[in-house]
Amino acid sequence: MAQKSYLDLKSEVWDTGKCSGCGACVAVCPADALSFAEGEMITSPGTTGYCKQVTDMVPCGACYAACSRTGDQPADTLGTYLELVSAKAAFDVPHRQSGGAVTAILSNALDEGLIDAVVTVSGDPWTLKPSSVVITRSDVLIHEAGSRYSWWVPLLAALKNAVVEQKFHRIAVVGVPCAVQALAMIRMSENDLLKPYAKSIRLVIGLFCTETFDYAALIEGKLRTQYKLEPHEIRKLDVRGKLEILKHDGSTTIVPLAELETCVRKGCHYCTDLTALYSDISAGAVGSPAGTTTLLIRTPTGRGFVDSAVRNHKLTLGTGVDQAAIEKLAMAKIRKNTRK
Repeated sequence: MAQKSYLDLKSEVWDTGKCSGCGACVAVCPADALSFAEGEMITSPGTTGYCKQVTDMVPCGACYAACSRTGDQPADTLGTYLELVSAKAAFDVPHRQSGGAVTAILSNALDEGLIDAVVTVSGDPWTLKPSSVVITRSDVLIHEAGSRYSWWVPLLAALKNAVVEQKFHRIAVVGVPCAVQALAMIRMSENDLLKPYAKSIRLVIGLFCTETFDYAALIEGKLRTQYKLEPHEIRKLDVRGKLEILKHDGSTTIVPLAELETCVRKGCHYCTDLTALYSDISAGAVGSPAGTTTLLIRTPTGRGFVDSAVRNHKLTLGTGVDQAAIEKLAMAKIRKNTRK
């Protein structure tokens, strides 16, 4: 069967509004022909117009093979897992989102040499603009801890830098469900151009996600224009049934999620995966007591990384996770985004 090209991806995903913006296609394109422009509600990549397969008739298909939006979305809540626990970092993580468990697991992995690098999303404290980065030191990772709820760059863009340019072979990737789905496509693919990426990814940690917000629409539009909030005034954003904005002066602003519907990324309306079903470890705040992180340890690989962090006194585990609360939120997302 002939491989599909970016033209098929364009007609099936980009032109139909299904693109999540995860950036897998950007990362794996061998010609560096795909990229995302800056601006409000950029819903799909742009292209230089050059494609090895279309232009030169050289077999490729990497972008199409890496895209998770070419097939059906999952309809499961928790998925397959080995253990469901609450956890928290056993050391101080200044900007942690919940319990700092993800940072604890990854910092331990870097210190122990289990991984060479972490591909994740960082943020500029002055503008709150997120960026896809490669982190190789635990102290930098700890400093960069915290969730980013706004989008302006493809989440997986730095994967090419980690694999192709820096040639790391033991990489951990942290991402929301759409990115995790794309990583699963890469790991399972028989496409020769994706195999170097698959072999280099040692651990995938997925973050619970209901939806993400467009950076320009949320930060430069809604918060700055309507709420008179400057990005540098904001210490932390958190979504718990509403958007909670904690400022550096200690005050809090609450924004109802209903007000933010116009800020939600268009591709998010097609996602039915709350808990990052295809990761090695899934993590989120839902279901666990305040100050702790819910962990769904899904694979033996994930368990090995958690056990190492516990053994080295970087992570503490607890019980009492409210599984029903997670399932309720996951089912609500499925019902909301399933197209009848």
